Amino acid sequence: MSLTIGETAMSSDQSAHMARQVPGPPRGWEVSWLPGQVFDRNTAITAMSLADIAATGDIRPGHRLWPVVESWSAEVGLTGPDAISRASQPLQPGPGRQHEPAVEQPDLEAGQ
Repeated sequence: MSLTIGETAMSSDQSAHMARQVPGPPRGWEVSWLPGQVFDRNTAITAMSLADIAATGDIRPGHRLWPVVESWSAEVGLTGPDAISRASQPLQPGPGRQHEPAVEQPDLEAGQ
C-alpha cells in the first residue's frame, strides 16, 4: 500500500480514489469518495489512507488494523464500517473529474 502525495493531488496504488486541492480561500482538499466535503491536507491524507486500506477488501471489525480504521474514520466524521463501505465503492465519474483517454487499439486487419 502506498500513497503518492503531491502539491495538488494525492493518489493510491491500491484504490482508484484520489484527492485534489480545491481552489479558493481557504485552500482545502476534496477526496473522491467523500464528495462535497473539504478537508485540510492531513485529513485528506487520512481519507486516502482509508481508501487504500479499504481497497484490500479484507478489512472488517476484528482485523488487526480495525482500531486504526475506527480512529481514522472518526477523523473524517464517520464510523469505521461506514468509512470502509464508502471508500470501497468504485470511483464515480463526475463534473470536472479527469478521465484517462481511451487507448486506441491498432486495427490489425487494416494492414492486410
